[in-house]
Amino acid sequence: MSRLLKKLAWAVGLSATVLVAPLAQAQGYPNKPIRLICPFPPGGAVDIASRAIATELSKNLGQPVTVDNRPGAGGNIGGAEAARSAPDGYTLFMTTSGIQAINPALYAKMPFDPGKDLVPVAGLVSLNNVLVLHPSVKANSVAEVIAMAKAQPGAVNYASSGSGTSIHMSGEMFKHLAGLNIVHVPYKGSAPALNDLLGGQVMMMFDNIPSALPHIKSGRLRALATTGAKRDPLLPELPTVSEAGVTGYESGVWFGLAVAAGTPKEIIAKLNAEAVKGTKAPEFVKRMTELGYNILGTSPETMTEMSRNEVSRWGPIVKASGAKAD
Repeated sequence: MSRLLKKLAWAVGLSATVLVAPLAQAQGYPNKPIRLICPFPPGGAVDIASRAIATELSKNLGQPVTVDNRPGAGGNIGGAEAARSAPDGYTLFMTTSGIQAINPALYAKMPFDPGKDLVPVAGLVSLNNVLVLHPSVKANSVAEVIAMAKAQPGAVNYASSGSGTSIHMSGEMFKHLAGLNIVHVPYKGSAPALNDLLGGQVMMMFDNIPSALPHIKSGRLRALATTGAKRDPLLPELPTVSEAGVTGYESGVWFGLAVAAGTPKEIIAKLNAEAVKGTKAPEFVKRMTELGYNILGTSPETMTEMSRNEVSRWGPIVKASGAKAD
């Protein structure tokens, strides 16, 4: 009997330890620096948002939050690394609607499952894209781009930040709805794609507004239309692609924080609270809105629903377009 009681006491103690451990871990969190994986190179819209929220999280959490750029495969390389990381809240991931919803439909073999291997923390920002051309391209409207592409099938090309990104799919939606044969040229991020566009190596791009805006203002790129349902407040003089004649066109992107599946709920709750607080900070709001981002600051549950909606929206479009990962 004594031996049995000892075993029972040991089992009860073990159970209590298992139950209390995550809570204790969360109460002491964070007690060391945190890494935020950005799955695209420095200089692009995802990187800009990553650095802005990292600054706010560093203040709110009392530990340094450093951005670690891991570009490639439309965000899949960084996503896979985040999914494999320890589920302890010390590795964050800046995911996008493209990674969550487009990549699974576009890539035959995904290195991770965004819906299962990553857990939402907070939706942060959203934005529209803008169709920009190198000044040497002889087209001053969406209609002229369409006419040029139809007159020279396969001769017109567009750059993207990688297969499966919103920039890529904005181009594929344009190609599909307008019935065009234009060539996709993928890069490992918006910044290198933009550099080649500025140099005239590629003809056009549906870039995120934040990274394209300085070059539009300087005259180094010609902007023709924005991709949202309504005109963008930062570029109100530009029509939407739909207004410009491509009926039914609407494309945008959102970014949000995620962590590896299995991360304690208490840690996720703390990260969400501090991230949402960060999206309301005056410096964050000023920088983001000046660059064309819309502030979100959602709960994990809302971000989950956002991902589901994107999967329903983009899956059929990817299939209809015939687009495949390069």
